[in-house]
Amino acid sequence: MDVKALVPGIVPGRMDKALIEAGFADLHPPLDDHEALVAADRCYFCHDAPCATACPTTIDIPLFIRQIATGTPEAAARTILSQNILGGMCARVCPTETLCEEVCVREVAEGKPVEIGRLQRYATDTLMAADVHPFERDAPTGKRIAVVGAGPAGLACAHRLAMMGHDVVLMDARPKPGGLNEYGIAAYKSTENFAAREVEWLMQIGGIELQSGVALGRDVTLGSLQAEYDAVFLGLGLGGVNALGVEGDDKAGVGDAVSFIADLRQASDLAALPVGRDVVVIGGGMTAVDAALQSKLLGALNVTIVYRRSQERMAASPYEQELAQARGVRIICNASPVAVHGNGSVRELEFEFTADDLAPTGERFRLPADQVFRAIGQTLTGDGLPELEGRKIAVDGTGRTSVPGVWAGGDCASGGDDLTVTAVAEGRDAAEDIHASLMEQANG
Repeated sequence: MDVKALVPGIVPGRMDKALIEAGFADLHPPLDDHEALVAADRCYFCHDAPCATACPTTIDIPLFIRQIATGTPEAAARTILSQNILGGMCARVCPTETLCEEVCVREVAEGKPVEIGRLQRYATDTLMAADVHPFERDAPTGKRIAVVGAGPAGLACAHRLAMMGHDVVLMDARPKPGGLNEYGIAAYKSTENFAAREVEWLMQIGGIELQSGVALGRDVTLGSLQAEYDAVFLGLGLGGVNALGVEGDDKAGVGDAVSFIADLRQASDLAALPVGRDVVVIGGGMTAVDAALQSKLLGALNVTIVYRRSQERMAASPYEQELAQARGVRIICNASPVAVHGNGSVRELEFEFTADDLAPTGERFRLPADQVFRAIGQTLTGDGLPELEGRKIAVDGTGRTSVPGVWAGGDCASGGDDLTVTAVAEGRDAAEDIHASLMEQANG
């Protein structure tokens, strides 16, 4: 749908190009060598470090910071990447303020943690700039594994399997690999085409064949993959987007935040992207915040996030909420949409205030809107999948599904928390279990 033709209020060029580029600059500029040494020197190098326990990929954080402090950032990067092969991206997008940095002893004692995320970026960027891949493949095993989905979980799984000597065919429905890292993260968090550069660097391990434009259910089936490969890993992500389900939600100008962010990430000229004057985003997670803040950075005059529960229950971290509010985004809580008004295209959104238990209060209000983004959750799409648990693929602690020889991880699998770093851990751990299973069969 060409929203520019259907909705006059959604237009490009709402802000000077230089201002847009400044707004989308790197959110956390990289540390230089001196800054990294000063930041590393603040670490107490705790023996039972709470930061390492809080990391979903269990990186030895005190060790890598000590390696930076002793002038060996390449060694620090290897410490990081041995646990999290996408450590460069996670250093940029991981909510460190609610994970490792939240439990840092310095944070508890002084209110200012060691800058673990920025130090991790310093180490991994140093290694990548040297164009060095620190891992080598083991002897070939003769086994072939299909990895469906080239997002964080699939990439982590594919790399670990390739490192252990297996041949991997990595398939993805989109034209580019990277999944959420390439298409779903705010542009100011991942600048200078970093997601693509990280994938290119990861592929240097060898043994991974990338097949783009291949979708499960359309181009291949789970049964055909089982017949052709020794094991299958599903890292599909969540392809569907929940609808509002209210009167008028099909009007022009109403779209999903996921597609907006993807378009923005792939745009060669941000100033050419159309945006509304009055933008309303419905939802309370990171996708909602990213869509709202980036709308503001593109020049939208009024941007409002509306969430059905209290602000304390928003899935987006307090840091991200404050970041959006500091840029002029308004957050309205305890309100649910009941109707979209307009003649062919959206002009107003009607809401009803809700109690803490989501019960309607009967009190309603309207917001002017020429552009509305749904950010109320995504759904798993596909036929012939393994057994589901709720709306996701049921897996055990190692990622095994109900189908023998098939593993799953990342957002499509049960038990995760929809973080890039968690998806990496699940892909890595599934690869270890796949390897153990294949080697047991071979020796057995």
